[in-house]
Amino acid sequence: MRLRYIYGLLILCLLSKITQGQELTALNKNQLKFNRTILASDLEDPWCIEYGSDGHLWVAEAKGYRVLRIKPQDSTRRVVADLNSERKFPRYDTVPDEIDGGKPWPQGGLMGMALHPQLTAGKPYVYLAFVYEFEGVERSGKGAHPKDSGFHFLTKIVRYQFDTSRLTLGSPVLVCDSIPSSNDHNGGRLAISRIGTTEYLFYSAGDMGAGQFDNAGRKNNAQDPIVYEGKILRFFTEPESGKPGKEAWIPADNPFNTNRRNAVWSTGHRNPQGLVSMKLPGRTVLMASEHGPYSDDEISIITRAGNSGHPLVIGYADGNYNGLAAGTTDKDRLPGKWNTTYPLIVNEKSNAGRIKNYQEPIISLYPTSHDSLLTLMQAFQKGDTKDKEWESLAPSGIAAYSSDAIPGWQNSILVTSLKQGIITRLQLNAKGTKVTFQETWFKAAARYRDITISTDGKTIFVVTDRSQVTSGPSKQNSKTSELTGAVIAFTFDP
Repeated sequence: MRLRYIYGLLILCLLSKITQGQELTALNKNQLKFNRTILASDLEDPWCIEYGSDGHLWVAEAKGYRVLRIKPQDSTRRVVADLNSERKFPRYDTVPDEIDGGKPWPQGGLMGMALHPQLTAGKPYVYLAFVYEFEGVERSGKGAHPKDSGFHFLTKIVRYQFDTSRLTLGSPVLVCDSIPSSNDHNGGRLAISRIGTTEYLFYSAGDMGAGQFDNAGRKNNAQDPIVYEGKILRFFTEPESGKPGKEAWIPADNPFNTNRRNAVWSTGHRNPQGLVSMKLPGRTVLMASEHGPYSDDEISIITRAGNSGHPLVIGYADGNYNGLAAGTTDKDRLPGKWNTTYPLIVNEKSNAGRIKNYQEPIISLYPTSHDSLLTLMQAFQKGDTKDKEWESLAPSGIAAYSSDAIPGWQNSILVTSLKQGIITRLQLNAKGTKVTFQETWFKAAARYRDITISTDGKTIFVVTDRSQVTSGPSKQNSKTSELTGAVIAFTFDP
């Protein structure tokens, strides 16, 4: 199924919805053309897509717990791994509430996937991160912890080997099995990035939604460097020789090691669902995309012992959250002005000054005014969530565009949007520290979940959600998608 569109270099949100057979022309005479191809559809919520050095697309299904390998030239595909036997709880999303008591599905499921850069050169390793255990599986009812402390799951990271003869993943080796998870804010992205001459495996862990909705009474640990919540974690891609067990996967120079090794690399994260390694002149950096609460989605450079500020600073330290918190509820039994375990933000600028190694994002998207945030949070505190909308991107996967194949795109970050059905291109300066220009592309009624780029830089591949489930008051999203559970290719046509 092929479709051609013409997109201008102006913001494409000014254009109408893409429909089959419709040619869209922007007002700028300098135009780029892309052909759209649907490579697969109706998958079980694909969460991750990677373009491998083997010339194939690798796709991980969040709810299907399968890994697919797709040939982009003809869309032929093969299931190379089925991890459903690793999941120690039912498919709650398919079980009627009267049977399971209303137990929730975790956010994501099979989430992170990273392919070793030398996949076809002697290191056929594929790393997968997936939720495997639910503490409330034997509890009656919803299985939540008491006192609004939410739903506690566990995630593990496992390294597999790709068997090129059988075309399957096997020989599993456990990297880590103690990553807390939830029905909200799991993060869930894996990426491999180089520091010096060594490749490391990074994982983004969200803050569990601690402080909001079903987890409103759960302690928020994003600022605690010992707890694997609200963190970016760093592991080796291969275990350290002579070191026993899971500690062999944790580098000795991680910043928060004590008498035991600690995988935490950076702190102060809310829900980082995008993670990518980007090559810049003279260095390689790790970039992350992160959901804000009611505003201030963030794109950040992740550094050793860096602190992104959550839940004490939201987006820039510009004061729009002064007197507010990173969330609120209508549950009067919970502490504080905003009925939440999130701390009161007295002054963002002061908080930023007190946080060691505070790191501001390179861009905060939609930094809403204080008055608008106050009105919204006061309504939520009264239980008024009907028809409440706020401007946000809801960023998920990101990709680094370093090629010169598409004119003007070199040194860009491409960000998927779950909310707006767009891909946002952020042009960076030479150092990668500032956004100099931004525009949106590929507008559609879809929840773009993740993104990857072909080796030649000519094709952008994305996956879309099958379900419309998010979190909180928008979880029963009435919007329908024309491209559900899909793998889509946008190929540049010079």
